[in-house]
Amino acid sequence: MAQRNKIAFLASEAETAQTALAVFEGRYGTCPVDQAEVIVALGGDGFMLQVLHQTQDLPVPVYGMNRGTVGFLMNEFSQDDLLVRLAAAEEAQINPLSMTATCVNGTVHKAIAINEVSLLRQGPQAAKLRIYVDDRLRMPELACDGALVATPAGSTAYNYSAHGPILPIGSDVLALTAMAAFRPRRWRGALLPKSAKVRFEVMDPAKRPVMADADSRSVRDVVQVEIVSHPDVTHRLLFDPGHGLEERLLQEQFV
Repeated sequence: MAQRNKIAFLASEAETAQTALAVFEGRYGTCPVDQAEVIVALGGDGFMLQVLHQTQDLPVPVYGMNRGTVGFLMNEFSQDDLLVRLAAAEEAQINPLSMTATCVNGTVHKAIAINEVSLLRQGPQAAKLRIYVDDRLRMPELACDGALVATPAGSTAYNYSAHGPILPIGSDVLALTAMAAFRPRRWRGALLPKSAKVRFEVMDPAKRPVMADADSRSVRDVVQVEIVSHPDVTHRLLFDPGHGLEERLLQEQFV
């Protein structure tokens, strides 16, 4: 078991998270994030995504404890035996997606997404998208409310709500999922290899404007969005034994 005694505690602004932060810092102390052997994140899944983005250039693993409303990426909260739990924790490594979005005015925006990159209509009319995979046209026209590309770690989030598949964490597969597809009416999406490059082109962006979103980082009025897996960035998440991402993804499919 790995001994992780130098801990950096981070907490969301929620009162329950701030209360827990005060208790843990009083009991174990804290150290700067760049000197820590482990980061303990107190909050919900949204806060965990923030922490992972903020620390993506550091080799330190993150152990989440649920003090929010959603906790798929978090461990059960307890004030007891933290050092024992950290030493026994199982590690999961995930790679995010890289988004490159080009806007109507020619500006280019880049962002990293741990869960998914999504395209969403901005106005009352359906978006019309052209979809390329590895520079080959696969869908000449998709009329829809939107579409997304999800990682296995993010497949139980927005992707699952849009009736996309849950992906095993080690599957090296991405989910391409449509939201409220109008034409082709019954098209729900596709499974793609992790190495695939997906490019969306927005048809008639003036009449049917579209925005792109990478883990809540939004870009409006896009004309093209390219999405690839980002193998150069690896996020390290810690989970209590028997409650890792693989087990959680399996449990979600039998609820």
